[in-house]
Amino acid sequence: MNLSELVAWMDDSSLRIVLAAGVSVVLALVVARIGAAIVLRVTRSMPVLAKVAEQCRSPAQFLLPLIALQAVWHSAPDAFPLIGGIRHANGLLLLATLTWAGMRAARGAALGVIGLHPVDVADNLNARRIHTQTRMLARTLMFVVLLAGLALMLMTFPGARQFGASLLASAGVAGLVVGIAARPVFSNLIAGLQIALAQPIRIDDVLIVQGEWGRVEEITGAYVVLKIWDERRMIVPLQWFIENPFQNWTRSSAQIIGTVLLWVDYRMPMEPLRHAALRACEAAPEWDKRLCLLQVVEAGEHSMQLRLLVTSANSSLNWDLRCKVREALVDFMQREYPQYLPRMRAELAQAPQPGQNAAGGLAG
Repeated sequence: MNLSELVAWMDDSSLRIVLAAGVSVVLALVVARIGAAIVLRVTRSMPVLAKVAEQCRSPAQFLLPLIALQAVWHSAPDAFPLIGGIRHANGLLLLATLTWAGMRAARGAALGVIGLHPVDVADNLNARRIHTQTRMLARTLMFVVLLAGLALMLMTFPGARQFGASLLASAGVAGLVVGIAARPVFSNLIAGLQIALAQPIRIDDVLIVQGEWGRVEEITGAYVVLKIWDERRMIVPLQWFIENPFQNWTRSSAQIIGTVLLWVDYRMPMEPLRHAALRACEAAPEWDKRLCLLQVVEAGEHSMQLRLLVTSANSSLNWDLRCKVREALVDFMQREYPQYLPRMRAELAQAPQPGQNAAGGLAG
């Protein structure tokens, strides 16, 4: 190839467009790399913005080159081969990347807010409230961004616009079917917003759901994960918490009153047992020193029932406290008052002998 042919080949408009696209991509990648380093350095002292910048770093590596390519393709003449399809494909990739970046930005903001409020502290009620609201609102926002991105991508196809117009024009059986099919999705979305705003449950709350004791481990956009005490996991749909009653032991405070029940003989003196219960509570680090009360709550046919009320900072500590106090009281009665443990009483009457009446005398 001589010099004149090389110049003619380089003067070709198609080659110039391809070269311009390559140069724009390289420049965009360099700008993205430098810009990411600058943004991360500037936002280092701002936790929320730092998390957003960290989460958006990967989408930005694709976003800037796609924007540069979109500018090149739109400046290219319409005679460029396959220019219509290239512009459309680049536009779809750009919309997809923008959707990805929007979702990552929402996630980064949520992680930044959550990081400012740790839950591994003694009084974490406010932190758990913020965690729950932030996660639910972030998931809802990510869902809305995803739907908007998909809708914008579909609207770039002329056929999709015609389908949407025809569907709106004939919103009959097809619209009803779509509405019924999408009902669980939207009901969970609405339930998630209700939980985020009203907050009947929060992350790390202790719940009683269908007789199971569990701690809220995760709240997703569709269900709640309860960690049961024996390491099982219960999956409950969000809508269930809106439509059904349940117990929340940490709604306003984690403090709780626990009960210890004992059956003893009627002759058991109460004061020594009360002193033993108080000594057991004072020896247990799980007791928060708010309440230690022993009472007779029932008088049965053969024995009486005692109820001891003890308090702790949370339900886990209270369970351990109840077990320790129960063992201490049983051990105390075994050592000091074994004769007053519950017992069955019976009076045995001897059957009358032949020739005797019921009073024991001789028959007439």
